[in-house]
Amino acid sequence: MDPKKDIDQIFDIPFAKRKYLEAKKTNYLKRILLISSILLMFFSFIGFRLSEDLKVNTNSKINSSKDQRILGHLPYQEISRDKLVFIEPYIQVHKDMSESLLKMREDAKNDGIYLVFLSGFRSINLQKEIFYSLKSSRNQIAAERARVSAPPGYSEHSTGFAIDIGDAIKRETDFEIEFENTNAFKWLKRNAAKYHFKMSFNKNNKYIDYEPWHWRYEGSIEALKIFETANRNS
Repeated sequence: MDPKKDIDQIFDIPFAKRKYLEAKKTNYLKRILLISSILLMFFSFIGFRLSEDLKVNTNSKINSSKDQRILGHLPYQEISRDKLVFIEPYIQVHKDMSESLLKMREDAKNDGIYLVFLSGFRSINLQKEIFYSLKSSRNQIAAERARVSAPPGYSEHSTGFAIDIGDAIKRETDFEIEFENTNAFKWLKRNAAKYHFKMSFNKNNKYIDYEPWHWRYEGSIEALKIFETANRNS
């Protein structure tokens, strides 16, 4: 027997076995690392989602608890002038609501009801003049005036989606609570929702006096977004 050959056999077998075990160990470690990476990514994603949900819930609580009203009125930005159209010589409204508004007036006329439009879009500057001049002339403090007129920057009229309506047959009821006794108001109560109009300040409003003549349009996504807070807190 060749001694050298015997020695090679003695050492070759353990060496091959050791290489096999090392390869097996390496594959095992690779699988562990792969599984660990997948688990790490999974739990990182779960942690991120939980963190985002917590932020959303926290922000929602902060926003809901933070009342942005001033003297009972919510803030509204002034609409861009290129989104306004004239429906009468001195009355502008948001173009998204003009068609529905005019259709509502025409249908009311066909029912023997004559609606008259009293006021549409009002700029923040005009609202400033109205609020402060009337407050002064009537010798009212701001809180008293705010019951019937919004401070500048807090009027629905600045959005272009608000319209004050009267009865053409009962003009003495313009901007008066007595408007609720007119046929025009009764018709609006029955039919305004068909045209996506809603009375903004009803008798249950705890901040602002009842205004049966003041209606807002909610027939577009833009309008719904603008009045979402008002609808949520009304």
